[in-house]
Amino acid sequence: MKQFFNVILAAAALLGLYACTDETIGVSITDSVSSIIEDSSFVITGHSVRNDRVQMRTSTKMLGSLQADGYGSLTAEAVTMWMPVMNIDTTGITAESIDSCRLRLRIPYTKGYTGDSLAPMRLNVYRLNRSLPNPIYSDFDPAGYYDEADLLASESYSPRSGWVETSTSYVTGTLQYDTVRVVSVPMPVELAKELFNAYVENPSRFSTPRSFADIFPGIYITNTYGSGHVINIQATDLNVYYHKHVVLNDTTEVDSARCQTYLASTPEVVSNNIIHFDIDDAIDDMVNNGDAMIVAPAGYEVRLHFPIQDIIDTYHANIGNNQSVINNLTLELPVSVPYTEYNIQPPTYLLMVRTSDKDQFINDDELTDNESSFYAVYDAVNKKYVFSGLRNYILDIINNQGGIATDEDFDFTITPVDVTTYTYSAGYSYYGSSSTTAVTKISPMVSRPAIARLLLDKAKVKITYSKQIVD
Repeated sequence: MKQFFNVILAAAALLGLYACTDETIGVSITDSVSSIIEDSSFVITGHSVRNDRVQMRTSTKMLGSLQADGYGSLTAEAVTMWMPVMNIDTTGITAESIDSCRLRLRIPYTKGYTGDSLAPMRLNVYRLNRSLPNPIYSDFDPAGYYDEADLLASESYSPRSGWVETSTSYVTGTLQYDTVRVVSVPMPVELAKELFNAYVENPSRFSTPRSFADIFPGIYITNTYGSGHVINIQATDLNVYYHKHVVLNDTTEVDSARCQTYLASTPEVVSNNIIHFDIDDAIDDMVNNGDAMIVAPAGYEVRLHFPIQDIIDTYHANIGNNQSVINNLTLELPVSVPYTEYNIQPPTYLLMVRTSDKDQFINDDELTDNESSFYAVYDAVNKKYVFSGLRNYILDIINNQGGIATDEDFDFTITPVDVTTYTYSAGYSYYGSSSTTAVTKISPMVSRPAIARLLLDKAKVKITYSKQIVD
């Protein structure tokens, strides 16, 4: 439907300028009409594509086992290498000063799990015997990377079993607080002593993850008992607890309890979720009926045919030889949320990327450029996603390709992703402080189960442009 808003920009104007010789310098009359045009008459088509082999590019992990009607049966395990601390406290202590160590799995206090929060489950932690491959995918088989004899720990857990604590971090000098639950897994004290002695012997081996992998390649975490939930592990680290003899003054000496984080799983090291997903027949039936389904993790994504040539041709036909400016191009995708046990919701973010560029986008940890890749946030109130920044996409084709789209320009993939943002202070003024949020990472979604049906028959592509007719 096209809507025209006509505005009279100029009427006749008369200006007489006279020089000292009484010469008439000039008279000008200009008539023009400007129209703002919105066109949303274009049709979007697409279909579901199975996406069961996802490359993980994030330190976020899922763990657990979940059976949910309308969704399917999901089990999630994790493997990770380590980022070692560069400096271990060795002043006045020995390996015998170490009392214990714990693996800490931190999950969000709210929305840190999907399923039954009270379902008891048990995890095992194994020591890897060699470095993980890179790249690594969700169908990775850990066989050959660990031995059953290398079991480090076994612990019962649930989303409610961990203690609550406030984690802190600094963002451009500002202390940030985040409330988390911590699933704490006792690890062998011998492991902590081994790491301490390795550092004392050669601290340089702790300088990079690759050199440290010769000492401790990493861990494999698997669920060994129970079903009912999967947890979202935001951070994984190994804490070592020790005592240290401290001289307070000339007459007072005490043993002080200390704690230091020796290892952490970070985006810089190889880390992976191992996903086993038996999708519910109801989802497959919807796909077979032509529904465009988004299912995560490692479920379904959507291949989209974007009618960019129709948009360009219609735009050119309407403006003719008149002057024009494209103001915006947007894509609005309404969704419905299928019934699932545990009320599984749509992904928080969707990535729309040119299909020919998708693998490179993931492999190279790219960010959206608003020309061949875009992201949108789920609007839970209105049940839709809006990709609002497609203007550069159409301008690139018009200005650099003579308005002729290639096959690659039509073909997009819409896939669920996790988006990491960074908020920093933009400065202070008389009216107060302001901040800016920037996207720092986009990776395949592994934070939680998710499902949505894209209502492509109700999708709306809208181009807005201004046309000026000069008489």
